[in-house]
Amino acid sequence: MKGHVEYLDANDAIASFFARAGHTARVAIDTEGASFHKFVDRIYLIQLSTVDRHAIIDPLPIEPPAALGKMLEDPSVEVIFHDADYDLRLLHQDYGWQVRSIFDTRVAAQLLGITSFGLAALLEQYFGVKLDKKHQRADWSMRPLTPGMLEYAAQDTVHLLGLRDRLADELKKKKRWTWAEEEFLRLEGTRWPAEAPGTAFLRVKGARDLTRRELALLRELVIWRDALALQVDKASFRVVGNEVLLEISRLAPAERVALAAIKGMPRGIIERHGTDVLAAVKRGLAVSEADLPRFPKSKRWARDPDFDAKVSRLKTARDEAAKRLEIDPGVLCSRDRMEIVARAVPRSVDELSVLGELRRWQVNELGDAFVAALKEFKPVAEPAAVAGESPYSDN
Repeated sequence: MKGHVEYLDANDAIASFFARAGHTARVAIDTEGASFHKFVDRIYLIQLSTVDRHAIIDPLPIEPPAALGKMLEDPSVEVIFHDADYDLRLLHQDYGWQVRSIFDTRVAAQLLGITSFGLAALLEQYFGVKLDKKHQRADWSMRPLTPGMLEYAAQDTVHLLGLRDRLADELKKKKRWTWAEEEFLRLEGTRWPAEAPGTAFLRVKGARDLTRRELALLRELVIWRDALALQVDKASFRVVGNEVLLEISRLAPAERVALAAIKGMPRGIIERHGTDVLAAVKRGLAVSEADLPRFPKSKRWARDPDFDAKVSRLKTARDEAAKRLEIDPGVLCSRDRMEIVARAVPRSVDELSVLGELRRWQVNELGDAFVAALKEFKPVAEPAAVAGESPYSDN
């Protein structure tokens, strides 16, 4: 372990730590949730490192650590994460913080063309440090935490400042620092979107393969399952998995015997909640034809016979640029963005820029090649109502 790590689980200890830390120009931070174990995900641990101090904050017995929030929202303090997305969402959800001046070491590594960009791989590559992964799926809501869990958690930040410096140097040498700045700025404001009540069943993988009647059963089953998961505070899949709910929706069992015959149906759920499951099935079957649920319709593009050819030309141009830049093609430009460009058929780099789908650095690297790739084609229709959803197969 690099340096002493303080464990802070009292308000006065946290106040003392930040008083001693004073103003710092940079702080590395990580959080631990428990979505693999709990229905209600929240922050169960916060790890942070400055140039000369390391700490683990236990947020359960304390007031919200306002001093930390002030630091993270201060635009003069650079906040270093590895794979910031989940941490940013949890920090906003639990505390309402909007982190500023972000540096994400995962994003930086991807922009450099590094293919093994997990934190463990990067620390081994740059510092020869091997992280022990045995606590990767640990339940961070448990107390007390074991010394091994605390040591594992601390390692997520103690090397991040040094890793940031190494990656930043390489970004500047490759003249990709402005790429990173643009990506980091876009991370600010990351948060979970509001979800309409009662629509969780639409996000179940495989739900689109159901009939509308089966979808009505799935809706009732997900509402029942998630209510039970909330009551016992367990991750939904630990109560009943989605595949089991989909099978119940298809078979519509009317008796416990039929329910018990479904592969993967937990025996304990049948014994304690079988009546509730069958009642959910009955409610789904009782929904009138007029009220059967359906997936929201999105505006579709007019069929374009040249669409696949356009995307193929753009993909060829992108892949050639990716090879030249030694970067993963998907990092350079994703399929959904190329589809939007293909529909618009920009006639110049300026037209491509105003689409707003590509970053400035992407336009700089791909603009001329994309315009040239589409010079023989014409645009067909207006944009779809739902951005990023393609009516075409990904061939």
